[in-house]
Amino acid sequence: MKKGKHTLTIALALLLCLVPAMLFAGGSSEATAAADDGKINLTVLNYRDTSATNSANEDEVVWDYFLEQNPDISLTIENIFGEPFLAKTEAYLASGNLPDVIYMWSGGKSASVHQNHAVKDLMPFLEKDGLVDDYNPAALVPQYGGYLAELPEGITASHMIFVNKTVLEDCGLEIPETLDDLLAMVPVLKEKGYGVFAMDNMTTWVMQSTLVSTIVGRLGGADWYDRLVAGEIDFTDDWFVDSLELVELLYDEGVINRNSLQSTYGTSRGPFALNQYAFLVDGDWACSSLMMDNTTGQALLSRERQENDIELIVFPEIPGEVVHDTTSGTIGTGYAISADIEEGSAKEEAAWRLVKYLQGEHVQEYRLVTGQAFPTNLNVDVDKVIEENNLEPLVSKRAEFYNTYSYTPVIDDVLSSEVANVIDIGLQELGLGSKTPVEVAQDVQDTWEKWLDKQ
Repeated sequence: MKKGKHTLTIALALLLCLVPAMLFAGGSSEATAAADDGKINLTVLNYRDTSATNSANEDEVVWDYFLEQNPDISLTIENIFGEPFLAKTEAYLASGNLPDVIYMWSGGKSASVHQNHAVKDLMPFLEKDGLVDDYNPAALVPQYGGYLAELPEGITASHMIFVNKTVLEDCGLEIPETLDDLLAMVPVLKEKGYGVFAMDNMTTWVMQSTLVSTIVGRLGGADWYDRLVAGEIDFTDDWFVDSLELVELLYDEGVINRNSLQSTYGTSRGPFALNQYAFLVDGDWACSSLMMDNTTGQALLSRERQENDIELIVFPEIPGEVVHDTTSGTIGTGYAISADIEEGSAKEEAAWRLVKYLQGEHVQEYRLVTGQAFPTNLNVDVDKVIEENNLEPLVSKRAEFYNTYSYTPVIDDVLSSEVANVIDIGLQELGLGSKTPVEVAQDVQDTWEKWLDKQ
C-alpha cells in the first residue's frame, strides 16, 4: 500500500518472571553502566516476552541497531512481561523513580501513568520535528490522560477469530454468520472429537479483552463508554447484562470449554494448529506466534496452511446487536518519556531520539515483517514490504482484516484497572458458575460508582 493509501479508517475516540536488567553499550551486553565514558545513559522499562516467536532477534535488529546509529547513547534495558510488568510500573511510580523511557498502553492498563502525568506529552516533539503527518491520525488522538503519552507502534484489534477450515471441512461445516450458526456447530464438531473455541481463560484479562469487549461493543454500541461516563447507561442495564448472559451461554453450550479456565495464556495456539479446534479466539498479535520464528525456522502454521486453511474473522452476528461486523480495538502500545527528565536537556533529546526511532520506519517495518504489529507510520509501504520480503500469508490477511471491520472500545483500555479487574474476575466467576450475570453486573456497577466518587 502506498503512503496514505493504507491509512486505516478506524473509529477510535478513543494488545511471573522478572528478566534481569540488561545494559547494551555499542551493541554488546555488559554488566555495568558506562558512567564515565561521556555517553548519555537511558534506562528503559520494556515489555517483552523473551520466549515469544522472533524475540531472540530483537536485541540485534532493534536495540543494537539503534546503538550503532547513536554511539553517544547507552541503554540499560529491563525486560518484563505480563502482569509483573504492570506491577513493576506501579512500583516505579510509587518510588518516584520512573525509568527514562517506558513501554505503556494508551488506556486503562497504564491509567496511573497517564493520570499522574508521569510522562511527557509527545505531540510537541512530533510537531517540532515535522512528523505529525507521518503517522496514522488515529494513532495521535489524545489518550487516557487527555494527551499523547506514548507514540503507538500499531493499531491493535484485541479480538480476532482464527478459523481452521480443515476442521470445518472435515465436519461439512462453513464459517458461521450468526450466533445460531455457531451454536448449531457444537454437536457436529464434538461428534468428530473437535473443540470449538480454543481459549486460555486462566489468565484473567483474556476473556475480557479477546472476546467480551467485542460482545459489549456489539450490544452497547461503539459509544458505550461515552454514554457510561455521561451517566446515560449503567452496567446493570441490558446491554451489559445481556453480554454476560451470552458468555454464560457460550460456556453452557460448550462453545467455550470450562477447562479453559485452567489454561494459561498462549497454551491453546499449538492444539489449534494441530487441528484440535475449529477456532482460536485471540488478539491480532497472535498472528506472529503462528508464523515462522526466524531464529529457528519453525512455525506452528506453514505458509501453505496459512494461505489455504486459515481465515481471520470476528464473532458472528448476535441477536439485538446495535452495530455489526465489529471487533474491539484501540491504538496500540508504545514508548513514553519520563516527565522527570529536564526539559530541553541532552537526556530529553536522547530519549526522544530513541522513542522516535522505535516508532520509525526501521522498527515498524521489522514488526510488520515478524507479524508483531501493523504500522502506524505511513512511510512504511505495506504492500511493498509484503512483496519484497515474500511475507507469510497471515500478514496480508491481517491487513485485509483491518480494512474489513470497524472498531469498538477495548474494556481495559477505556476503564481504569480497578473496574476492569472486577470485570475480569466476574467473567471467570461466570465460567465457574459461582455467580450469575446479574450478580457480576452489580459488582461491576458498584465498583464503577466507587471509582467515580474518587475522581
